[in-house]
Amino acid sequence: MNPFLINILLAIAWMLLAGEVSAFTFTSGLVVGYLLLWLSRSAWGENRYFTRIPLVVAFVLYFLKELVIANLKVAFDIVTPKDYMEPGIVAVPLDVKSDIEITLFANLVTLTPGTLSLDVSPDRKTLYVHALYVKDPDRFREELKNGLEKRLIGVMR
Repeated sequence: MNPFLINILLAIAWMLLAGEVSAFTFTSGLVVGYLLLWLSRSAWGENRYFTRIPLVVAFVLYFLKELVIANLKVAFDIVTPKDYMEPGIVAVPLDVKSDIEITLFANLVTLTPGTLSLDVSPDRKTLYVHALYVKDPDRFREELKNGLEKRLIGVMR
């Protein structure tokens, strides 16, 4: 049986045993279930589930950190009298290959305040991004590639 499915079932059992149906109880059940499955991982053999979950958690935390920083940057620019924006369109070469990876990357870029995915080239090798703060296009490109894209590839593959 799939460890992810067993983890979901353990979380549901945790909720039933706790007698409370809530998001917090379900999430704590997922954590407890994952720990139990991780402790018994030798019985499962080689399974990507146990290496992928920490990558997903690290990816979510990284994205939330970037989201907070971008929100603070835009909010600071709004409340100060000086305009710090240097808008520009940057062509970002893509290392992500599949349609789902390209779509996720473009959507995550768009979700971050101050950036907007505009288009993907016909050969699907370049993403065009409009950003409000582009002092150095090469640095902006490298931040996207070495940050968000690299972590997304780690999670997806």
